Order: sequence, then C-alpha cells, then structure tokens
Amino acid sequence: MKRIYLSGPMTGLPGLNFAAFHSMTASLRAVGHTVTNPAEINPDGGTCSDCMRRDIAALMDCDTVATLPGWQDSRGASLEVHIGKALGMRIVNAHDLVSMEATQ
Repeated sequence: MKRIYLSGPMTGLPGLNFAAFHSMTASLRAVGHTVTNPAEINPDGGTCSDCMRRDIAALMDCDTVATLPGWQDSRGASLEVHIGKALGMRIVNAHDLVSMEATQ
C-alpha cells in the first residue's frame, strides 16, 4: 500500500478546488491507498505560506505524489512535485493511478 500525497491547483479556483481533492481522495482510498489530502489538512484555508508549510510537512510522510489536472499551473503543486522528485518519490497522474488500480 502506498502513502500518497495528492497535489493539485487550489488558488483562484471555486471552493479552492476542494471538491476535486475530496473526490479523488475517496477514489484512491476506495482502492486501498492511504491518502494525504491538503484540503483536509487546511479545511479553513489560511495564508498560502501557512498552508504550504503544513502541506510540505505532510508530504514528507509520503512515498508517492499523485497529481490532479492543472497542477503544472499551480505554484504550490509545482513545488510539491519538485520536492517529491528531488526526494525520489514516485510522481503519478492521480486519474491514471485510480485507473491502473481498478484494472488489477
């Protein structure tokens, strides 16, 4: 079982894109993964800096970064992916991961 950090865009999106984060988290958990969801870490938001500090600390406990659509356009998600790569974590598209697990 992988410990997955879910990474994607939030800033500037309706509801901070929490619906997409919660939906994907449910899908990943349904196939047996342990998921760290930044929307659960920061349910009330806060400053970008405060949220990123909590998120990066949580990222350190994971071995895989699963990305949501649009992550490339997000400063925070791009940083999370960069950190994950630098630490040798697996970087995957979250939708692809769910599809792969569903076919096994």
